[in-house]
Amino acid sequence: MFEKFVYEILDKKSKKLLVMILTAVAFFASLLMFPTKAVLAKMLPGKSDNTYSIYVDTPTGSSIEQTRKVTGCIVDILKKEKEIANISLFYAQGIPLDYAGLVKGASMKRTENVAEISVNLTDKHHRDEPSFLMTQRLRPLLNTNCANIVPDTVIKMVEQPAGPPTLASIVVEVHGENIEQSRQLALESSKILANTEGLVDIDVMADDIYDKYKLIPNKEKIARSGLAIKQVNNILYLAFEGMVIATKNSANSAEQIPIFLVLSNDTKRLSSNSEDALRSKLSSLNLMNMRGMMVPLSEVVELKKVNSSPMVMHKNLSRMINVVAETDMVSQVYPLLEARDVMLEQFSDKYDIEKAGFSTYMFDLYLTDKKTGEEFLLRWDGEMKVTLDTFRDLGAAFIAALVLIFFLLVIYYKSFALSGIILLGSFLSLMGVIAGHWVADLVTEQTFFLTATSLIGFIALMGISSRNSLLLIDFAKSLIDEGMDKRQAVAHAAATRAKPIMLTAVAIILGSALLASDPVFGGLGVALISGTVAAVFVSLLFVPILMDNSKAMDKQED
Repeated sequence: MFEKFVYEILDKKSKKLLVMILTAVAFFASLLMFPTKAVLAKMLPGKSDNTYSIYVDTPTGSSIEQTRKVTGCIVDILKKEKEIANISLFYAQGIPLDYAGLVKGASMKRTENVAEISVNLTDKHHRDEPSFLMTQRLRPLLNTNCANIVPDTVIKMVEQPAGPPTLASIVVEVHGENIEQSRQLALESSKILANTEGLVDIDVMADDIYDKYKLIPNKEKIARSGLAIKQVNNILYLAFEGMVIATKNSANSAEQIPIFLVLSNDTKRLSSNSEDALRSKLSSLNLMNMRGMMVPLSEVVELKKVNSSPMVMHKNLSRMINVVAETDMVSQVYPLLEARDVMLEQFSDKYDIEKAGFSTYMFDLYLTDKKTGEEFLLRWDGEMKVTLDTFRDLGAAFIAALVLIFFLLVIYYKSFALSGIILLGSFLSLMGVIAGHWVADLVTEQTFFLTATSLIGFIALMGISSRNSLLLIDFAKSLIDEGMDKRQAVAHAAATRAKPIMLTAVAIILGSALLASDPVFGGLGVALISGTVAAVFVSLLFVPILMDNSKAMDKQED
């Protein structure tokens, strides 16, 4: 039955042409799914875990009370979630280092304007909502209700990475020696990222510059007033921070336990942020000198208004500022290209822009100030960089596999034509991989990405699909050498080898079905399943047409 069907296709040019046209259309239609965003590429999909973190960054210089107001609002919302088992808060510090925090700078947090919240969930096998969908749902809720309590607060949802940990999904490194202009470039870049669809949790990893007051003891006035510098320093620490005044010995501790004295919050707090409020605070503090007279602290301490000293980060001996952004269940590549185009347009008024060539950092932009000639670099990094590097390396591995298979076949068959037929049939199975991801995206709740594991599946598929074509060609050649008509031999080979090809495909599909539902290796399973299905159709319908048209399949004379 199938032999007759294949023979009828081979016997009529119109049917052969129809099969070739349909195959070509299907292949190019699958390739068009990338530019049309029907299939999105990503390093790895979201990973459902039993924990995630929330980073809270109030503006630099904010008090611990302001930070607590924001975190209190967040905790009140989290308490309503039934799947949350417990919550831990860490003020003015990062949580104990985890897989995500190792590269996100959590250990460097030591200021009152930051806090981290560790959220532990019920076991992922006992809940319906994955952790990455929970963070996606809660993110707008937290930002709408809590971020405006202290203006310019940044609330970031941090999940455990499914693959190699990175600073963020998209990182823009702004390099330049002029730190003020670099800061301005970073702020402009963050605004562009904030207006790019699909990007969330945008943050500039640089301290804000703000005014502060230095309290400088006047040694000459202190000496004339009959006071000691140590007295003045002690009361200043006590008034604003607190100090150790004694120690306690304990049988349960090998070391002495310090006793810390600190004033109440109402006593320490200033009525406002003005210089007058600070002077009033100093005037209310009095010290007794050696003659038993009370001396106001404001008489011996000078106020000096200065700018804060922001932290300056370096990478490869170059000053830089990081601008970070996360993707909201979308691929990193498309928002990157959109944001980069906007940067090229906006920055061209003030800077001469040179694009990087085709290299490891091919999306980098080199900026030169048109007035001063100062040079700056916008370097793209983060998970996006890892994604591009991984796809580049796997693509190179795929091409290497194609070349290796081709030369091995040339050595075996001593024919470039037959080797090309096998290779082309294997390559066309790519359309099944892409179409399979498109179908999987339609039937799943969240976006189903073409991932690095999908490419691994496609590389593995090359051997499977090549084997199908080898079975057909070897059997058909043996029949032709025995005297059978070439067209009849090709049709008979396709019908005879259809059964082992189908059984192999069924075994692969059933084995890969276990992987298809896995959040990380689902791409590998779908690639093997859909690619195998496509490889069967290509091997049994398209490859016989190429064999029939190839002179290399003709009977060889002894």
